[in-house]
Amino acid sequence: MEELKMSFDPNTIQHLGIKMYSSLPTAIAELVANAYDACSPEVHIKLYDNDEKKIVVEDTGIGMTFEEINSHFLRIGRNRREEEGKETTCDRIATGKKGLGKLAFFGIGDTIVITTKKDSKKITFNLDWNDLINTPSGEDYKPKHEDENCGKDEHGTMITLRNLKRKTKFSVEPLADSLAKLFNFPDERFKVIIYLNEKKEIEIDNKSKYVNIESEFEWKFPDFSEGITSEYENKFEIKGKIITTEKPLKPGMRGITLFANGRLINLPEFFGSSQSSHFFSYTTGWLDVDFVDNWDEDVISTNRQSINWETEKTGELKAFIRQCLSKIQQEWREKKKKKSTEEINRNIPSNLRDWYEKLPLEVRGKVENIITSVIEESQLPQSKQSEVVRTFHDLIPEYPYYHWRHLHSEIKNISKDDYINKKYFDAAEKASRLYIQKSKDKAGVDSGRDSADMGVIYNPGNGVLMVTKCNDTTEKNIQNGQEMLSKGIVVGCRNPLTHNPEYQKKLVDTRLFTEKDCLDMLSLISHLFSRLDNAEKRGD
Repeated sequence: MEELKMSFDPNTIQHLGIKMYSSLPTAIAELVANAYDACSPEVHIKLYDNDEKKIVVEDTGIGMTFEEINSHFLRIGRNRREEEGKETTCDRIATGKKGLGKLAFFGIGDTIVITTKKDSKKITFNLDWNDLINTPSGEDYKPKHEDENCGKDEHGTMITLRNLKRKTKFSVEPLADSLAKLFNFPDERFKVIIYLNEKKEIEIDNKSKYVNIESEFEWKFPDFSEGITSEYENKFEIKGKIITTEKPLKPGMRGITLFANGRLINLPEFFGSSQSSHFFSYTTGWLDVDFVDNWDEDVISTNRQSINWETEKTGELKAFIRQCLSKIQQEWREKKKKKSTEEINRNIPSNLRDWYEKLPLEVRGKVENIITSVIEESQLPQSKQSEVVRTFHDLIPEYPYYHWRHLHSEIKNISKDDYINKKYFDAAEKASRLYIQKSKDKAGVDSGRDSADMGVIYNPGNGVLMVTKCNDTTEKNIQNGQEMLSKGIVVGCRNPLTHNPEYQKKLVDTRLFTEKDCLDMLSLISHLFSRLDNAEKRGD
């Protein structure tokens, strides 16, 4: 009678099976890869944790004959590509290469039941961990098998993992998330479907791995490689996408994952780039580097989690990816700044450039540095950046020295244009004229002598307008102050600016009337104007 047999040293199973594939996702990933290489359109992963805890992985691929089980499946370390070539019968590039994936089963379970159908034959056999590990060194392990006829159109393989090491309940979503990150199959039609206790839970495809990521900017390869000044020979063979997000990513999602022929070969990383910039908190993506899997020298770790970066070829690849990331980081800063600036410009009364130009020199540099830090260095989302800048703009608006004086509305209306145009003497002169005329109008007094009229209007003893009741010394002093300051406005502001146009130039040249003098004068006139608003005629 024909026998099935596996040639091995028990220590090989111990080290390459148990220790290398002890996590559920990496072990099941090997079964998924087998289904893909077997040309199955999909693979069904069925988890059971109600009564008997077990895992069933089933595909409708090409299946195996008895001879293929012996020569292919049960041969540890068989290099599939050397014997059969890279392409499968369905024109997929085979992901399997080292012949060690079947040892993954023992990383999570002690008993493996394999049922496979091909060419009208159904073959079932068991692999038992305890029997296998106790097989004397140098002898073949001979699993028991059964075979029977099946329909000629029936094909595929079902693998059941029993006596699981895992004792806790299954959690479907973390498993789906992990599996989605382990594959990037060229055949995008291939699907992985996960069930829990016969209920369909999740369907995974190539798009699943980044489905919850809200992309802000993207760089696609090989298009991006056009702009990289590098002679790296494989740069146009690299395909994929690098993504940045508006909000920081969770640590597990940061970094660029490398795939080859649909399988992960290097966990997410930044390939030696200095990660002091917060750019790396927003960056993720994947690159297909199939050529790495085709090199004569095997540089991929057995568990397909990392590349050996110490060789000449891998060092060149690493340097090129790092160069790409450096350029992307630079472009990201520019894109981020442009987008944030556009968002901010929509939410402040004037755009940033105009705002900066309307700030005093001693204020402008400080404000611009703060806003640049908010836009380029902070990790705030753009909406929050816009809110912060808007608040900052409210505190330090255009012409802040003018704004901070909180001038009387009528004084602002008549002086603002001249102030903005740096006609400081005109701004103050117009404000003084307005105050003098408003005082005359309210009092009904106008002799043509402004200084004398201010005495008639505001004198504490017999003035027409009372800004206080003059009931005591304090109130009389305030009334007297209104009179004296009003006369001072005439003498100290209106007269020097209007009696001779030549005086205006002299005031500027000698700095006897600066921007600050203008603001001080406008503040004083605003104060007097507020008193005028509340003044009442004597006897009313």
